[in-house]
Amino acid sequence: MRSRRRRKPFPGSGKSVLTALVLIPPESVWPPIQAIRARYDRRFTRWMPHITLLFPFVPKEQIAPLLPRFESALATVVPFTVRLAEFRYFWHPTGTATIWLAPEPPEPIDHLQRLLQEVVPWCDDQRRHPEGFTPHLSVGQVRSWDEAEQLAATLQAAWQPIEFDADHVSIVVREQTTPFREAFRVRFGGARDEGPVTDGSEAQMP
Repeated sequence: MRSRRRRKPFPGSGKSVLTALVLIPPESVWPPIQAIRARYDRRFTRWMPHITLLFPFVPKEQIAPLLPRFESALATVVPFTVRLAEFRYFWHPTGTATIWLAPEPPEPIDHLQRLLQEVVPWCDDQRRHPEGFTPHLSVGQVRSWDEAEQLAATLQAAWQPIEFDADHVSIVVREQTTPFREAFRVRFGGARDEGPVTDGSEAQMP
């Protein structure tokens, strides 16, 4: 019987649900998103509007040593425009569903996520789903597939598409009882803004 070779662990390759690497729309486009999230998203007070790229992410103490590697990974990425025009939904084995806005086009975000995951390959949760990585901006949760279909159609009928330019990713952190806040922004082209960028209070604003 052939023995299986054990993969050598990465140094410091832990993960934490208190950190994440995300793409955050500018606050100027938040109001219509937050109006929906305030009503339907049970994580409204914990998260700002965001597109998840890596979560769980590395523990807080491991972020700073990795920043130069993230800067290098994004050195050749150029800004791109994201359009939020269509509501979709995920079904969960529990019978519940998540409503989300689909970022278009998805290809630049998929490419961005791949580059970032290459830096921390153990943070691969977003690609473990059967469909792989699906860029999305969650706006709420419902209790059934039928309810998801109805709510998505209702939201779609009243929605005015939003566009914004993406030119950086954000590393967000929180404590056990506090909302996420931006700690760092890594800009496309390899530049870095060190935080706190915001105090996190915007996540609670409708």
